[in-house]
Amino acid sequence: MARTSSNMLELGTKAPDFELLNTVDDTLVTLDEAKGVKGTLVMFICNHCPFVDHVNPQLVKLAKDYASKGINCIAISSNDVESYPQDGPDKMKTHAIDHDYIFPYLYDQTQDVAKAYKAACTPDFFVFDSELKLVYRGQLDDSRPGNDIELTGADIRTAFDHLLNNKPISEDQKPSIGCNIKWK
Repeated sequence: MARTSSNMLELGTKAPDFELLNTVDDTLVTLDEAKGVKGTLVMFICNHCPFVDHVNPQLVKLAKDYASKGINCIAISSNDVESYPQDGPDKMKTHAIDHDYIFPYLYDQTQDVAKAYKAACTPDFFVFDSELKLVYRGQLDDSRPGNDIELTGADIRTAFDHLLNNKPISEDQKPSIGCNIKWK
């Protein structure tokens, strides 16, 4: 397992816009259509990464716990499907259904969206406020495959809770760690 850290995009950055294919229902989805009223989590994931496999249960739980509170989740896969066909759109759809994703699972075929967000790894997480300004980027929590730390989503949950309660979010944020995005 290669361990790549996220790039830690500058806080306050405006979320780069996109229009991508939602592999679950074959519709085009824009950031504006998918964003939450109070906040938005944009996450770069893929089907085959062991780090993403490890956090999948918490991703689903986070989405379900916060959707009714106005925070929406959006998942994007930007991997090169020529070299990694298991990350192609047809397999993404099956993966989303099998894992009970309630959020769109979008395909970034050109990899332009990943580049705009400066995404580096899977999973890579970006939390934006209601005005789509970056307030958190980094890890889900301290749990990693094989380290025996409980998977809680604590870091992102804290960011969500502070966002919902108009409290400042600490700028002391740890980068996410995962497999590198598979660039073309």
